[in-house]
Amino acid sequence: MVLPWSGFWERNYFAAAWPPLQALLSNNYLRGAVTGLGVVNLVAGFADLALLFAAHDHHDSSYPDGASQS
Repeated sequence: MVLPWSGFWERNYFAAAWPPLQALLSNNYLRGAVTGLGVVNLVAGFADLALLFAAHDHHDSSYPDGASQS
C-alpha cells in the first residue's frame, strides 16, 4: 500500500529502460489502484485468518474441558 507513494517506486529499473512506462508508473490513478489492491489483499488476508482462528476455536471447544485430541 505504501510502496507506490515511496521513492522506491520512482527508481524503477524497467521504467528507466523504457521511458513510456515512466509516464504510466508516475500516474496517480495507477498508484491509487495499486494501493487499493493492497488494501483488498490485506482485508482478504485478515478475513482468512479470522476464519482460521474461528475454526480452530470451534474445533477446540468440541472436546470436553477444552482438551484437544492429538
